[in-house]
Amino acid sequence: MKILGIETSCDETAVCIIEAEGKQIKILGNQLYSQIALHTQYGGVFPMMAKREHQANLTPLFEKVLEESNLLVYSSPYTVDSNKDSSQSTIDNLLSTILNREPELLEQLANLLKKIERPNIDAIAVTNGPGLEPALWVGVNFAKALSTIWNIPVIPTNHMEGHIVAAGLQQVDSDKYIVDSKNQNYQTIYSLRSTIYPSLALLVSGGHTQLVLIKDFQNYEVIGNTKDDAIGEAFDKVARILGLPYPGGPQISRLAEKERLEFPNKKTSYPLPRPMIHSGDLNFSFSGIKTAVLYMVKKIANLTDAIKQEIACEFENAVVEVIVKKTRQAIEENNIQTLIIGGGVSANKKIRQDFTKLAEELGVTIMIPELSASTDNALMIAVAGYLQISSTSRHSRTDGSPDFRAEGNLSL
Repeated sequence: MKILGIETSCDETAVCIIEAEGKQIKILGNQLYSQIALHTQYGGVFPMMAKREHQANLTPLFEKVLEESNLLVYSSPYTVDSNKDSSQSTIDNLLSTILNREPELLEQLANLLKKIERPNIDAIAVTNGPGLEPALWVGVNFAKALSTIWNIPVIPTNHMEGHIVAAGLQQVDSDKYIVDSKNQNYQTIYSLRSTIYPSLALLVSGGHTQLVLIKDFQNYEVIGNTKDDAIGEAFDKVARILGLPYPGGPQISRLAEKERLEFPNKKTSYPLPRPMIHSGDLNFSFSGIKTAVLYMVKKIANLTDAIKQEIACEFENAVVEVIVKKTRQAIEENNIQTLIIGGGVSANKKIRQDFTKLAEELGVTIMIPELSASTDNALMIAVAGYLQISSTSRHSRTDGSPDFRAEGNLSL
């Protein structure tokens, strides 16, 4: 089964085509365009700029992925579907109706469809939430257009479920890769690891900090959530307070690691609170610690690089200590067998180290995505869509119809 994955929830435009059978996932084509450099001037993601960039880049990326996948076949004049007698004007009208709010995307996609044949794709999986709604709509409408014109079922896919799925992808040894003889490229192959239930997912990203109880396949219950800022948002805001460039998370982590290497046993001169660590519940709050850093910095007459490094280390220690404590509690209270770490912040080195230690201590299996699959990507969306299609679970949520919306606050 060949699945096209589309991801436009924030500032990454991503397209991927996989070939999936059983638990084997082969990447046929994979493209990603990051907008980080464009949003740096704003110190964060500017939604309308993100939307505009998705419109400009989605069609070219799609064409590249088709080419990588050996699914790009040019034809003139083009046909939509051999089983449908659709005229050029009918197709143009359909595209205009679906993409009327994305004029640049409409023009690019219309021009592409005029010169290519329908690719051998079985389904389209697209992120429909959560995320920035203007950005989400670009991917959703693009997927709806392809679905309508080519008569391909489209699967609305939850972005956070994608992050959960990504943690279960395990790359097959390189000597088992399949070679693309035409382009002399190696096609990466993954296998899907088996999950023992009940499992627990800790989702940590720029917009989410959640503990999700997974009682069985695709049966999700959010048992812990942030009351205010997400952990990634807190990292970025603290980085801004310290005068570090966007995105701030990697900058904080770099300084924190340097501090630990240089002063392994040093007691910090800039202690910070551990918010809600003794609350008894599984919820989080990171707004207060951000404010604590702000007030602390205002009292420092000369904020040197050394002080910034020490504060960064104390901040990272504080927030990781909190999420480890809450996750431990959730594991013990729910007899968890598998711990899943997902989301962009899962790339953080200390998080990966501390949760690996926690899992070993408690005797649970841990799944953490490869670094390349930890941030937003279309591979995770394609795989999540494949699991929806192939699932007989009563929790599966797809009929292949393009009748759905982008939902910025979509929950699991």
